[in-house]
Amino acid sequence: MMSGGIFPEKKFILENIFNVRKPIIGMVHLKPLPGAPHYKGESMDEIVEFALEDVRRLEEGGVDGLQIENAWDIPFPKPEDFSFETVAAMTAIGVEIAKASKLPLGVNCLANAVIPAIAIAKACKAKWVRSNQWVNAYVANEGIVEGASAKAMRYKANLFGDDIKVMADVHVKHGSHSIVADRSLAEQTRDNEFFDADILIATGNRTGDETSLDELIGIKESASLPVIIGSGMTVQNAKKIMSIADGAIVGSFLKENGNWWERVDTDRVKQFMDQVNSLR
Repeated sequence: MMSGGIFPEKKFILENIFNVRKPIIGMVHLKPLPGAPHYKGESMDEIVEFALEDVRRLEEGGVDGLQIENAWDIPFPKPEDFSFETVAAMTAIGVEIAKASKLPLGVNCLANAVIPAIAIAKACKAKWVRSNQWVNAYVANEGIVEGASAKAMRYKANLFGDDIKVMADVHVKHGSHSIVADRSLAEQTRDNEFFDADILIATGNRTGDETSLDELIGIKESASLPVIIGSGMTVQNAKKIMSIADGAIVGSFLKENGNWWERVDTDRVKQFMDQVNSLR
């Protein structure tokens, strides 16, 4: 942990949200939503029920929180092109999840559509949003994506959204960081803190990729905020990761056959959480 902070210390953020040490957030990967290329005309009732079934399985398996994501809306638009129908659909799903589960809920809108995520979070009383690029910029599959923090924080303030926290990737997945290659990992960590993130995320290069321990340690050593894992945590690597990280977002490993696009597998969730609970 760095000394001499660059922003007033934010204490116990994770504990206040999840009421547990080193929380595990289970991913709810949404089916293709209206307007997306893979959407084939399914009713919203079908899409909602698919999400609710994954929620039931994650909750039965013992996770500490949930995060919805428009994972099937590939290829993802840039933030300024994130559509009204996607916001509407994700809000409808989020509201139903909030009714069905008492677990804390978060929102991630791909790609890096933080302002729409905040709007959805406000409507369904979600506790956080994930930002894949909070400061600086990177070259992504979608093109050049700039940090969302300045506009997002003003939008959040306009909605009186102080209760909505920001989980920010220090290095985003599916992107090149050559634009900021002259800035060290420590500096980029401090950049995210300086622009008022609440929780930092260390993640792998692609969905499901194991997060490098060097990346995790480098961020952790430079941060005063909690640092959680954003991808690639499994039963096999849980011990080494949990010894350093303050929690994790877990998707692929909790699915049938370890594929993010399949159903949540309750037995895999229970196996995973048994391992986690033995470590915290």
